[in-house]
Amino acid sequence: MAYSTNIVDLARRAATYVDKILRGAKPADLPVEQPTKFDFVINMRTTKALGLTIPSSLLLRADQVIE
Repeated sequence: MAYSTNIVDLARRAATYVDKILRGAKPADLPVEQPTKFDFVINMRTTKALGLTIPSSLLLRADQVIE
């Protein structure tokens, strides 16, 4: 299982920073933003190899399940 930031969302936010800098904003004046979107991924191959059982309620909450 992995719970991490959404890479696509981070790339979009980085593009807005680049746009602001190219338009003349000073990088030091731009606020630091925390990630707001996260992904929850479960790898079923690994859980089966380890002999673990994942509850169906947890599988339903996952953004991606790797078979």
